[in-house]
Amino acid sequence: MNKVALVTGASRGAGRGIARGFGELGYTVYVTGRTTAPGAARGWDGSALPGTVAETAAEVTAAGGTGIPVLCDHADDAAVAALFARIADEQGRLDVLMNNATYIHPQLIDKAPFWEKGLDAANILDVGLRSAYVASWHAARMMVPQGSGTIAFGSSFGGSCYMHGPAYGAQKAGIDKFAHDMEHDLRGTGVIAVSIWMGPLVTERSLIARQTNPEQYEALIGAAENPEFTAHIVDAIAAAPNRDTLSGQTLIGAEIAEALGLTDRGIARPSYRGQLGSPRPKNPAAVY
Repeated sequence: MNKVALVTGASRGAGRGIARGFGELGYTVYVTGRTTAPGAARGWDGSALPGTVAETAAEVTAAGGTGIPVLCDHADDAAVAALFARIADEQGRLDVLMNNATYIHPQLIDKAPFWEKGLDAANILDVGLRSAYVASWHAARMMVPQGSGTIAFGSSFGGSCYMHGPAYGAQKAGIDKFAHDMEHDLRGTGVIAVSIWMGPLVTERSLIARQTNPEQYEALIGAAENPEFTAHIVDAIAAAPNRDTLSGQTLIGAEIAEALGLTDRGIARPSYRGQLGSPRPKNPAAVY
């Protein structure tokens, strides 16, 4: 059976690579984003960034899957509802939702306290946190009736340590908690929820960060993961015999990949648990 994935926020960056990764595995991949012309987004140095939803979809197809581009602003609930209605109409199912869409503030990696950055840094709590809840709500309403599916969140060690400031950290901690609490509600339905702490990634922005802040990013980018790796991890979790045990957990990508026998293009990626912290364990308590 052909598997269907939705990768949100996939014009560029992590989402673009994750979408390609699902394409490598033969998925039909719905690619969402707002970019129709290269250069609409800017890097840390002000340079124009490449990438559009159409280009990512074409890369998915070239990788072996079927890429379907959809213009969608994930701050617009009506547009998100229309997206899921389209997937249901065209495919009749959804196997994986990869929540990746987020707001990238231009001062995100500046070494400055939060009050010296623009207040719009808080927009990540709308597109990044709230938008992931909305997409997951729609996905669950498709997946639960079909009795299967995976809702995944692209997270990072910023859910535990200080990383890029409090707004970024709150968003990552929030989506980790989404996975934890959604598992409780999804238990027994055949649908699982997981949050993946990705390591440093090779993306358009990270390569610019290495150029603009070499003392901070050179070593990290040298050992960075290919974003396709995360797609392969999510696919392996979905098929794992212990998928129900993994559901609700925040998983370090490099660690769960090793446990499942995966590598990143033949390379075993390092875990940064020792330097950056550990995910919170699942809590069995439930209060209604």
